[in-house]
Amino acid sequence: MEAAAGQAEEAALASFLDRSQTQRYAGGFNPESWEQEFDKIPMFMKKSPAEIDPEQNPDLACLQSIIFDEDRSPEEQANTYKNEGNEYFKEKNYKKAVISYTEGLKKKCSDQDLNAVLYTNRAAAQFYLGNYRSALSDVSAARKLKPNHLKAIIRGALCHLELKNFPEAMAWCEEGLRIDSKEKKLVETRAKADRLKRAEQRDARKAKLKEKKEQSQKEVLLTAIKERNIKLFLETSKEEDEISDGLAEMSLNGLSSDSTMGTKVYLDDNGSLNWPVLFLYPEYGQTDFISAFHEDSRFIDHIQVMFAELPPWDSERKYNPSNLELYFEDEAREEMYQLNTENTLLQTLQHQRYFVKAGTPAFLVLVKRSPFSKNYFFGKKVHRLK
Repeated sequence: MEAAAGQAEEAALASFLDRSQTQRYAGGFNPESWEQEFDKIPMFMKKSPAEIDPEQNPDLACLQSIIFDEDRSPEEQANTYKNEGNEYFKEKNYKKAVISYTEGLKKKCSDQDLNAVLYTNRAAAQFYLGNYRSALSDVSAARKLKPNHLKAIIRGALCHLELKNFPEAMAWCEEGLRIDSKEKKLVETRAKADRLKRAEQRDARKAKLKEKKEQSQKEVLLTAIKERNIKLFLETSKEEDEISDGLAEMSLNGLSSDSTMGTKVYLDDNGSLNWPVLFLYPEYGQTDFISAFHEDSRFIDHIQVMFAELPPWDSERKYNPSNLELYFEDEAREEMYQLNTENTLLQTLQHQRYFVKAGTPAFLVLVKRSPFSKNYFFGKKVHRLK
């Protein structure tokens, strides 16, 4: 009987082994995709999915429902969200960490220490996202719950440092060092904030001195212009009456910014004014610019240098010094004034109807009796200066 029973067991085992070699175990891993299938098991996941789909990950969805069970106490739920946020934080997924800590705070649990930790941890995540003001708000909330929470104090000091609130950063460090006088991070942050504060104060003093010096130079320059009876055009005036009144008063506004070419009028060592001057050639849409036209220089001297060689755009070869005329326009009256090229720049700027615009005197250059000139002056009154 026993021998027969033994033979039957051996036969059953042999049959099982034969079947296992030919039939795949139900529910087993596919030999070709076992790694992907293995990664779907919650215990062995290398990284949790951003969104949990119950159909795709039923096991994970089930675990999530257990973890965040609303039947659990607010303290348990808040602590679970805190742990979840910490995991996101370790992965440097700071946005998700902020969401988790926020969900924990929404539970409004009675554990004030836990709430203080949630605020402080969320502040850390906000800090690494560059949201320094939000982080500062969170550490302030944490300290209301736990005034001596050292991590919140350290984070607050770092926020103030990033926001360039150096005195506040130092004050937070001092508060923290009263709790732990050897806290390395606070010692380092206080030293850095103090260094940056001193540098900021030094730069502010330098900027103030520079501004004061520039203002003094402008006032000296303005005095020199006023003494010469040169008028500056005030761009801010709109009505003609206002323009006339404004032009009667000298102002620094006309010299407040550099010209479009990046230069401006200045007084040289001899007390002479040197102006940036613009020459316009309306016939060809061309310009010339002299960055430092001495007030006592004659127009003809510059013209002869500028046209010692004919410009490439003068295809008709008519722009030679003896054939050119210079004008300035009185826009308010729509009248033109022809310059005497033997005159100096100062003599022209002192004319009662000449106004310096944007700190840069400008003049039109035209060819004598050319068809373009006749057409350009059509309907305009032209005055000729002696």
